[in-house]
Amino acid sequence: MTAVPTLLVLDAEPLPRLGRLTGRVRVVHAGADTLATLLPTADVLLVWDRTSYAVREAWPGGGPRPRWVHSAGVGVEHVLCPELVASDTVVTNARGVFERPVAEYVASLVLALAKDLPGTLGLQRKRMWRHREARPLAGTRACVVGSGPVGRTIARTLKALDVVPAVVGRVPRTGIHGPADLDRLMSRADWVIAAAPLTRQTYGMFDARRFGVMQPSAHFLNVGHGALVVEEALAEALAKRWIAGAALDVFAAEPLPAGSPLWGLPGLVVSPHMAGDTVNRWDELGAQFVELYERWAAGRTLLNVVDKQRGYVPGR
Repeated sequence: MTAVPTLLVLDAEPLPRLGRLTGRVRVVHAGADTLATLLPTADVLLVWDRTSYAVREAWPGGGPRPRWVHSAGVGVEHVLCPELVASDTVVTNARGVFERPVAEYVASLVLALAKDLPGTLGLQRKRMWRHREARPLAGTRACVVGSGPVGRTIARTLKALDVVPAVVGRVPRTGIHGPADLDRLMSRADWVIAAAPLTRQTYGMFDARRFGVMQPSAHFLNVGHGALVVEEALAEALAKRWIAGAALDVFAAEPLPAGSPLWGLPGLVVSPHMAGDTVNRWDELGAQFVELYERWAAGRTLLNVVDKQRGYVPGR
C-alpha cells in the first residue's frame, strides 16, 4: 500500500482550505518554533505564512527535506537559503494570483496622485475650501521597472488610462527595455513604478542618484520589495523636492515602525503592504495550491517553478 504523502504547512491565519486533498494527504501544521523538527517528516512544504523567514532558518538542519516547497506569495527571498538553492527541491510560488490586484492598486494611486486626492482629504479634515487644478493623466509617461507578470499587467492597466508605459526588465526583448535604458526612461517619466523582484542586482537600485535622475514633477511608487529602495535617499528626495511625491506599499522593515520618519514625509503615501491583497485571495491561493499538488502527485510538470539561482519565476 502506497504511503500517504505528508504535507507540512507553515501556518498563518486563516488556515488554507485544501478541498479535494482532504483524506489524500497527511496534513501537519507547523509554526516557526516547530518547523525545523517537522521538516524531515514532510514530502511537501506549503509556506502559507508568506512573511516568515522560518524556512531559511530551519532548512540548513539535518535530515531529509521536502521534495517540493510552495510559497503562497510571489517573492521567495524569505524562503531561499544557500542550502535550499543547492538542493534538488523544487520551489514554486503564487504567480497568477496577485498581478491584477497590484495593477489595480497602482492605477488607483496614479489617479489619486494626479488628482491630488490626498490633498483634498487633508483639506477636508481641516474644513478648508481651497480650489486647486488637477493634473491630466492622459499622455503622461510611466516607467515600470520589472518585466514579470506584475510589471506587464501594471503597464497594460495604465495604458487603458491613456498613460504611455515603458517596461524595463533584466534583459531587453520585444516590448521590454533593458537596464541600460533605465536612467533615460526614468528621466522622462511622470510615474516611476518599482515592481521588480529582489535580487543581488536590484537590491537598493533606487538610490540618491536614481532619484536625482527623475523630473521634479514625477512620482515614485513601490509595489515590489522594500529593499529595492534606499529609503533614506527617497526621504531626502522628497524633503528637497527633487520629486513631486511617492507612494510606498512595501518597506525594508515591516510593519513600518511607528518612529519611522517615513510616516511624516510630505508627499508620501504609506500603505501597509496591501496592494495585492483582496478579500478572496486566501481562497484563490488555496485553490492554486490544490491544482499544483494534483500535478505534482500525478508526476506532471509543475507550474510557477522558481529559478532558485535568480530568485524568481523566469518570464514567458
